[in-house]
Amino acid sequence: MAYGISTYAYFWRLSARAPEPMGLPEMLRDTAELGGRVFQICDYAPVETYDRAHLADLRDTAADLGLTLELGTRGIRPAHLLAYLDLAGELGVTLVRSMLNTADHRPDTTEAVTLLKEAVPRYAEAGVTLGLETYEQVATDDLVSVVRAVDDPHLGIVLDPGNSVARLERPADVVAACAPYTVNIHVKDFAFTRRDGWVGFTYAGCPLGEGLLDYDGMIAAARPEERGINQIVEHWLPWQDEGFEATARLEHQWTQHSINTLLRSK
Repeated sequence: MAYGISTYAYFWRLSARAPEPMGLPEMLRDTAELGGRVFQICDYAPVETYDRAHLADLRDTAADLGLTLELGTRGIRPAHLLAYLDLAGELGVTLVRSMLNTADHRPDTTEAVTLLKEAVPRYAEAGVTLGLETYEQVATDDLVSVVRAVDDPHLGIVLDPGNSVARLERPADVVAACAPYTVNIHVKDFAFTRRDGWVGFTYAGCPLGEGLLDYDGMIAAARPEERGINQIVEHWLPWQDEGFEATARLEHQWTQHSINTLLRSK
């Protein structure tokens, strides 16, 4: 088990709002400096365009920094999953995160099982695990049923209980249902705050330990140390009214706080 950081922890610093968006090598160096040992390249489309030389450079940079790489994408069409399996091979990745739905494909559980039974054996042959993330577009019970129906140890769940709140699922229930099948954990805290005039709520991220995430309960259920499950820092940091510099500074502070909190929990 190791602690790491996702591209989602650099959401604003790699975005088009940044005067000079961060590239992957810079994110890798920052992760190592902060004490992370894993870097998850998650929903980062440019990596799909890298040639073998570029991928080799990225893999070597990570190795020189003592980092393990993971990948993340969306969708379960076999051609797409196998393209990511090829990327995993080039980068030395053994964990790929995905989600059932994409903008143009929303399979029901029956179709999802069929598609995954085509791709997952190839992952197993390569020694790569595919993890499907919990989120509001898919009921947790349906996600679990898909994983159970495919019934392959190289298919599991990426546990992120905060995502499912928008489906009116309690984080504790999501953790309980998914813990036996968890292969990766996204660590981000979250909270509700009243909007001006008390007209509704805003649901957003907050520094780890200050919100509704029952981190200790999640870890007790999933047992990442015992099972070799990496924990990856992410954020839901709202854009700050003061602009990019303030947002980037706070993003860095949240990441540093999360990693330090996780390291102290060992």
